[in-house]
Amino acid sequence: MEKNASTPSLINKTVVITGASSGVGLATAEAFAKAGCNVVLASRGMEALSQAVDYCISLGANAIGVPTDVSDEAQVISLVDHALTLTGQIDFWVNNAGVMASGKFEEIPIEVSHQVVKTNLLGYLNSAHAIIPIFKRQGYGILINNVSIGGFMPAPYSAVYSATKFGIKGMMECLQGELSGQPDIHICNLYPQIQRSTGNMHSAKYSGLDFKIPPFAADPRDTANQLFKLAIHPRKDKFPDFASWALKTMHGILPKILVNTASSGMRLLMEIKHGEPTSGNVLTPSGPPHQIYGETLIPVPSKKTKFALGLGIAVGLGLLLISGKKD
Repeated sequence: MEKNASTPSLINKTVVITGASSGVGLATAEAFAKAGCNVVLASRGMEALSQAVDYCISLGANAIGVPTDVSDEAQVISLVDHALTLTGQIDFWVNNAGVMASGKFEEIPIEVSHQVVKTNLLGYLNSAHAIIPIFKRQGYGILINNVSIGGFMPAPYSAVYSATKFGIKGMMECLQGELSGQPDIHICNLYPQIQRSTGNMHSAKYSGLDFKIPPFAADPRDTANQLFKLAIHPRKDKFPDFASWALKTMHGILPKILVNTASSGMRLLMEIKHGEPTSGNVLTPSGPPHQIYGETLIPVPSKKTKFALGLGIAVGLGLLLISGKKD
């Protein structure tokens, strides 16, 4: 992680990261480990968690893993207790654990939908409820939430996932207000777009589709870097790249056009292609691969090419929106 003279040292600071065994969570663990933090990693799968801990130790960090299902309040409290054994304090907490189920709302098994709510919304709630008293006792601390652009716009055929992200956004904005009288306690929300991580590979799918990650998806290491930066320079809300900001802005202008168009495209694909349903990692820990990057649809272009492509798409959609308004 790059530093300069104005960057405060994070050496021997303690960070807790949930969902840390793969994807953005593992990349975030990497970033904090390189900065010299004590890293406390949490996830459900012990094998993947052990691999993540070993990786952080290889980077020179003091790292421990605590098997944790964030939907279980008792396990989150145990996670806090384990983290406090390192230095007696917790400086940063990164809420990152999350699951997703896509498909027609009524065709997704109800127990899968319930668990999406428990992991995503209640998981963030349990963590905030456990760590805020610690922060108040210390007089400082930063809670960093990886929310997703889904907190602003719904994902097509992912109704329950979208509900959890809208819920997280609302809950954390309310807590920002509650803690506004605590100048050294911060709640920071990041709203990234779709990631080139293992998240898509591990998600539950009831749509008949086995989507590969599109080439314009964000680099999970870039997203992790933005989460890390919030530990150094906390902000209430942040969009990590142009694409996430553009999506949020365009949805704010013409929400129905974007949602209906995306849903129509998804519906068409679901009629053409069929596959076996899977509950993915919703009810059980993620299977392999336990790594940062996932499988993409085509080779990933360079960052310059992606920027040019993203700018072109944004301009094109902007012209479409302007035309739509005139009609």
